[in-house]
Amino acid sequence: MHTEQDVIGAGHPDRVLAQAELTEVLHRGLAALRLDGARVLVIVPDATRSIPLDQLFDTVYDTLAPQTAALDVLIALGTHPMMTPLQIADRFGCPDPAALARRWPGVTFHNHRWDDPATFVELGRITAGELAELSGGRLVEDVPVRVNRMVTEYDACLVVGPVFPHEVVGFSGGDKYFFPGVSGPELINVSHWLGALITSVEIIGTLGITPVRALIERAAALIPTRRLTVAAVIGPGGGVQGAYVGPTRPAWAAAAQLSAQVNIRYLDEPVRRVVSVMPLMYDDIWTAAKGMYKLEPVVADGGELIIYAPHVRTFSITHDRHIRQVGYHCRDYFLADPARFADVPRGVLAHSTHLRGAGSYDPATGRESGRITVTLATAIPAQECRAANLSYRDPAGLDLTALAADPETLVVPRAGELLYRLR
Repeated sequence: MHTEQDVIGAGHPDRVLAQAELTEVLHRGLAALRLDGARVLVIVPDATRSIPLDQLFDTVYDTLAPQTAALDVLIALGTHPMMTPLQIADRFGCPDPAALARRWPGVTFHNHRWDDPATFVELGRITAGELAELSGGRLVEDVPVRVNRMVTEYDACLVVGPVFPHEVVGFSGGDKYFFPGVSGPELINVSHWLGALITSVEIIGTLGITPVRALIERAAALIPTRRLTVAAVIGPGGGVQGAYVGPTRPAWAAAAQLSAQVNIRYLDEPVRRVVSVMPLMYDDIWTAAKGMYKLEPVVADGGELIIYAPHVRTFSITHDRHIRQVGYHCRDYFLADPARFADVPRGVLAHSTHLRGAGSYDPATGRESGRITVTLATAIPAQECRAANLSYRDPAGLDLTALAADPETLVVPRAGELLYRLR
């Protein structure tokens, strides 16, 4: 019987790992996994997560390719858009697919085809009783556990990805790359809705095993393949400040402890206005909403959070129809009449509540009140924002320099990964 070894890693809360230090930790950790002769599937994030993937994969390849029977890559998309061959090459630091093939010969790169039912294999079910226990009684239903069948066709799955504070699960990474990263829609919808019921403000940046993490790990335990992780902690400048190699859960937990020091900022007082300046890697509100999740805790009651993303033209590349159908509302709006939204994926409802934030809804009057105002300063027209129950500002009319000089305003460049909290 195989027994997993301890986690091998290193990390610093105040500096990036030197290249030699990072390479040594990765090489030693990967060698200790004892993958000689194994078929290994490397699971990585798409372009919506910051990580020097080419740098890390270089060491993974150099260490494992000579000893493994196969080494391939699966991109964990969740329900994000498929990456084109050129986008995949760029994600791995190559100018084109031909250069990608030359740099890492023998490796096949796959998108997770979440849109194709033939992608999945069912591993079992989480019973209504189990889900009730895992969710603290919030959800009671049977859930089929389906995952990309490639996960079961290799001897080991090696997740290579970052760990950040996360609005649904507490901290991202680890088994989250299986569920929802390469999972069927059932676990995606149930896990995200559970996070929404708990609320983003309550769960984001929570260390340890949150109810959503417990659900994800219960599903992942059904995977017959070895689950291993290179869990990276990425600093604000994009450098690797920590790397931990080993079995998925303990490697993720070690990275989350460091991420709590690296990726969380604290303010002494709330601010009246926040401007989240979103980088180009978020190309719709579905992903740019992280500018809300990570900053909502520091906005004063009655204040405003502005998502500044002039490049964003749509609510969601893959879920736009459903979002326009329901708009953006607080959690209690959906709980007042759940049958009305039975045909809308609960992952969409979760996104809606996460972006709209905390609030209240009175079924008797139909009046909804948000704790703060959420404003889009994007290429989405004003009338479409208002129809979706959001406020609008013309991005061309926002002077970020002047706003940054306002003592009541916090302008956050490259928002989306650092969590801001009050002390």
